Order: sequence, then C-alpha cells, then structure tokens
Amino acid sequence: MTLTRLDKPVQFLKGVGPKRAEHLQRMGILTARDLLYHVPRRYDDASTITPVELAQVGMDVTLVGEVRNKGVIPTRSGLRIFQAVIQDDSGLITCSWPGQPWVERRVRPGDRILVTGPVRFFHGRQIQPREFTVLSRASADAPAEDPPGTIFSTYPAAEDLPQWIFRRLFELNLDRLLAQIRDEEYLPPRDRRRLGLVEISAALRDLHRPRDNARIAAARRRLAFDELFFLQLMQARVRHDATRERPGIAFTRTNRLIRALHDSLPFTLTDAQARVLREIYADMTSPDRMNRMLQGDVGSGKTLVALFAMLLAVEGGYQAALMAPTEILAEQHAHRIGDFLRDIPCRLEILTGSATGRRREEARARVASGEARLVVGTHALIQEGVKFDVLGLVVVDEQHRFGVRQRMALSEREPRPDTLLMSATPIPRSLAMTLHGELDLSTLDELPPGRVPVTTRLAGPEDRPAILRELCRRLDRGRQAYLVYPAIEESERADLLAAETEFERLRSEDLAGRTLALIHGRLPGDEKDRIMRAFQQGDIDVLVATTVIEVGIDVPNATMIVIENPERFGLSQLHQLRGRIGRGDEGGLCVVIAGRAEGEEGDSTPTTARLAAFARTSDGFEIAAEDLRIRGQGDFFGAEQHGHGTELKFADIIEHEDLIGPARDRARALIDIDPQLSAPAHTVVRNHLDSRYGDRAQLFGVG
Repeated sequence: MTLTRLDKPVQFLKGVGPKRAEHLQRMGILTARDLLYHVPRRYDDASTITPVELAQVGMDVTLVGEVRNKGVIPTRSGLRIFQAVIQDDSGLITCSWPGQPWVERRVRPGDRILVTGPVRFFHGRQIQPREFTVLSRASADAPAEDPPGTIFSTYPAAEDLPQWIFRRLFELNLDRLLAQIRDEEYLPPRDRRRLGLVEISAALRDLHRPRDNARIAAARRRLAFDELFFLQLMQARVRHDATRERPGIAFTRTNRLIRALHDSLPFTLTDAQARVLREIYADMTSPDRMNRMLQGDVGSGKTLVALFAMLLAVEGGYQAALMAPTEILAEQHAHRIGDFLRDIPCRLEILTGSATGRRREEARARVASGEARLVVGTHALIQEGVKFDVLGLVVVDEQHRFGVRQRMALSEREPRPDTLLMSATPIPRSLAMTLHGELDLSTLDELPPGRVPVTTRLAGPEDRPAILRELCRRLDRGRQAYLVYPAIEESERADLLAAETEFERLRSEDLAGRTLALIHGRLPGDEKDRIMRAFQQGDIDVLVATTVIEVGIDVPNATMIVIENPERFGLSQLHQLRGRIGRGDEGGLCVVIAGRAEGEEGDSTPTTARLAAFARTSDGFEIAAEDLRIRGQGDFFGAEQHGHGTELKFADIIEHEDLIGPARDRARALIDIDPQLSAPAHTVVRNHLDSRYGDRAQLFGVG
C-alpha cells in the first residue's frame, strides 16, 4: 500500500492535536481520510427554519437562535430541568430539557444553536427539543445571521466532540483535503457522465458545504457508487479466487443419464428451469469452477435442477454430494431423488449423523470406493472419516443455515469441485447482487403449472374460535395443521401469545383429544428431528411451533397453518411459513391472526397494509421486494450479513438500484484483467481499497 497525505494521522491536521486526536480515534477517525469521510448524518435547510415569533403551541418546529441565558431548575418531585432562552431576530423562546441537567455542560451563553421539537405551553410558550446542535461557540467569529439558502449540517458527534468542533475542523481543513482527494479520482469522465455521477472531490465538498438539496443527493449518489463498487471489487476477488485461481473441472456431457431423467419425467420442465440448467451446464462444462447460487420460491423445482446438475457430474466420471442442514430435510431430498432415479442406473447413498455402527461404515465405504455416485447428507458429509473417491459437484441446500467454513469444507478438495448453493428464501435481485456478489446468480422465478393454490386470510383475535372450528373440521377429514407463535414463553415486556402457554391450553381445552406436539429452537437437534419425523409420518395432528419450521419440513397432508401475531414477522418469513402447506392435492389455508402494533389504531395502519400485501400475492419475489421496501435494507444486512462486511453507509438498495449492476460489471472486469490490482494504472483503486475498506477486505479474505 502506498501511503498518501490523506493517510497521515488525524492528529497533525489544523485544530486537532494529541488530545483531540484521542477523542477522534474513539469514533474511528484515525486519519485525515477518515475525517473527510465523516459526513453529516442530517441536514436542515434554512427554508425550513421557523422564526421564533411564528412558533405556536402544538407545532413541531426547527429553530435557530443565540443562547441569552441558561440554568437548571429543580422541582418538588426531585426532577431537574435544564432551560435555555434563545433569541433570533423575531423574538425569544425558552428551550426546556426535563430530566437532562447534563445538557448545561454543552451549551453556553452566546452559542448559536439549532433545536428541533414540539412547542408546548408550560408557564409560557416553550420548546422541548428532541435534538439540538451547537452551530458555533460564543468565542468563534461566526456571522450574526445566516445567508439565505443556508443548510445546517449535523454530524455524528460525541460528548467530547460536539457539533461545533466538527464544523470548526472542516472550516480549517476541508479545502486542503479536497485538493488531495482530487488526485484519487478513479472514474474517467465518460463513465461518470454515463452513470450520472459527479467527481469525488465535488461530492465530498457538497456533503460538507451543501448549497442545496439537489447537490446533496448527487453527492450521496457518488459515494453510494463508490461503496457498491469497492464492495463488488472485494467480492469479485473472492469469486476469482474461487473459480479461476486454480483449475476447475470441465465436465464431459454425454446425455446418458440426463436424457434418461428428462424422458422419465411425467411433466415438462418450466422455462425457468430450462434457462437455469443452461446456465449451470455452461459453468460445469467450462474449465473454470462453478460458484453459483440458485434461488427459487417454494415449489419452483430447485431439487430437480440440482439433480440434473449432479447427473452431469456423474456422466463426466465424478461423484456429486448434496448437503442439507437437517436430517429430515436430507431424508426428504434422498426420497425425492430416489423417486426420480427409480429406473436410472445411478447409486444413491444417504449419510446422516444418526447412522451408526456397521450401517455407517458400509455407507462410507461405498462413498469412498465410488460405488455411490450421488450422496445426500447433513453435516455428517464433512466429518472426519468421510472420504470420496472423486467428488466433482457440491450442492448446499438452504445455504444460509451453514457457516462459511461448513459450506466450503466439501469444496476444498482436489480436484476442486464445482459448487451450487440453493436457497428457498427469495430476495430481490438487487439485494442478492449486493449480498452475494462473489457468486453467479440463477433464479427460478416460475412455478410449475397445476400447483394447488393456498388461500390466505387476515383475521383478528375475535375470529379465533371460528378459525379453530375450521381447523378441527380439517383434522376430522384426516388432515394435519400448524399453529405458529412468535415467542416460546410469555413475557411481561410484550403482549404476545407464546407457544408453550398456548400448547398447554390448546391440548386441555380447544384441541383436547387431538395429538399435539410442541417444537421450538431451544429443543436439542435430535428432539426436533424426532418431532418433525413423527409429524411427517402422521403421528401428530397439530404441530405447535415457533419459526423453527420455517424451512426444512415437507408434509403434503398438512393443509392449514395459523400464524399468531404476524406483525412480528417479516413478509418473507411469513411467506416461508405459508410454504409449509399447499404441498399436496388439496388447497391449503393460511390464516394470520394479527394483534395491534403499539401506537396503531384503525384499519389503515402500516401493519394492516403490510399484511394485505402478504395476502394479495403468493409470488415470493414480489413479497421480498415489498419486504425490502417496508423494512429497509438495514434489517436485511443486519440479520443476514452480520460480521460479513456488507453493511452500507451511503448506498440504498432501492434508491441506487441502477448503480448495482454497473458497479458489479466494472469490478468483475477489472479483477478479470488484474486480480491483484498490481498494474500501475490501478494503483489509485488499490490504495483506495486498502485505505477505506481494509477492514472489510480482511473479512472477505482479500489481501
């Protein structure tokens, strides 16, 4: 890495020094570059500033004024209230912070402050600020009033580093820092024009010294592209290492097994399955390793696609393995694959943790000798003692249920097998490209014709007796059902129905005489497998559960699912739960019984709108897109990618969707021609990657 002036310690900038540098370091600001990228988290346009004289009781306002006096007022109850009187050209108003006497240390007479909050009447008109910003200190030479069009910036700050300090640091250093970042522009003018992006120096200038909101948006768009590009660059390095660093297997296709399977099918492949198979075959017959993700909705035919890919490996003289996260899911896959292979000469073996003694050793021997060409199993496939004759393809189902090391354990063999990861949790393509940029993506976005639809009903607590009567009618016909709850046990902090409590009540009252079982995430793995297997075999009428049943259980006889407190689940999670039914020859019924989210009233609430969207469509990709729009990308990155270096500060998956593809294409093209970014022409990109994203690069294993 070549150090630049922007990489020098922040201590040596004007206005910093050793002590202030310590405070900045605690906020993650170690270098001049870090300070330059410490951009405001919020802006207040002067056009939205209310003059004090117009701030009326009941309004929510933003005011700017000079502190005339201040003090802490004690009350009889012991509560201490900090108050400050601020003044602008139109008048005076009291700002009151009940229970926050510490604010006195942060505000001085003569300071100019910006406050936002409701105006109330208490011994006169006063504002109770939700937040405030010290724009300038009494000792600073600040203008008495702001010019028209001023935009006030609010930075991420700390008690030792209030707003006015950051404003002062940028006043002293910004011009010099912008001149230095100008030398690090890596996008040529033609590409910037094509993507509608400003220069990086102009973007950072407009973020720190904004002149209007349009320039702020343009600046954030440029930083969003940079963030997406360097994220894709790291993922492209991972992809290159996985697929091209060492030779892969160029499988030979003979069609001996593939044609036999195709001809034996009692149905025609969907257009989506045919398209995805062309993508997979192209990967597998090339000398580069396949590193592909296959995502598809419940019932879209992922297992059959995977089987075609596995048979291509076998035709080429190799073995193929499918790893599932649970024994019951592994058994389901083995059963389905066995049905498909009934008249096809290809030995299938299953390896799970429950296999012991002579049975386990014989299965392992068949795998090691190559007699077993297709192997389905759980984590047992990666246990010590399991050896393959020559493994050519690894398929990992429900890939998010495995850790990275577990997913890679089967792939780190010689020769290096191709990898196909499968997921039944649809996510929007834009999000998939961002989260999984190191993978090539195939999508089954079409369901086979003739699937019996699932009806979805929205209900309230008052409908519960009628819902249970319908459930009992289905049980009387020999069918089974799920009852799903958001919590395992009751809590004083949340008004939620709990699985344990409802299980005990149901089996003694509403469902007395029926066979019930309780399953949740705290049960040992073997106990969960035992209960799921008993339900699958028809020994249990009703499974009372938490979201542990979200994936991995296929019971065609289950035709009804009731989900309590659905407002506690994301839309995609609800869709996965709904996918547990509708797998047989009878239409399924999904009923969601909504409570009322705190603070919501009436029928036009956000929760009601969200659930209406869920009931309106059974398209998992449409639901995922709606889920992303409602929940925001933070939930997705937080839940799915914690610790994986993909959190985004500037890029918004919805707002900046048009930048994701170009960022990925540019990153992949660059890594294809210069994997180590060692060419002189790529020095700026390499330095920027090391300086800005070095910590993330380490998480991706990129050096």
